[in-house]
Amino acid sequence: MKKIGEGLSCSTKSDVTGELAYITTLEDVIELFDKAAGKICLIDDAGITTLGPLLNELVATICTTGGAGSHLAIISREFGLPCIMGIELSLKNLSTLNGRKVKIIHNGEDRGILYLID
Repeated sequence: MKKIGEGLSCSTKSDVTGELAYITTLEDVIELFDKAAGKICLIDDAGITTLGPLLNELVATICTTGGAGSHLAIISREFGLPCIMGIELSLKNLSTLNGRKVKIIHNGEDRGILYLID
């Protein structure tokens, strides 16, 4: 496993593994409608509301912006999903993470760490 990012853990402290889906457009969300199960979504917009219909199927959410009071963090808590906000990633081209297997591990405090598995 290779550490690729770290941010503020804003929800459950569960460690989870899943396939990463990088969401940048509404079309990306629509494309996930029938295949969201087991996915960890990486989003740039902490105020995103379009993920609502998918939250029951997702494993976790990650956002490059925002904090504990952001919309995504709040709804992730409501759904019991692990959530990392304001993640700082070591990769510049985030689209290369699409479809890759990743793991979220919490450090026992308020930090969530993202690892690339494959």
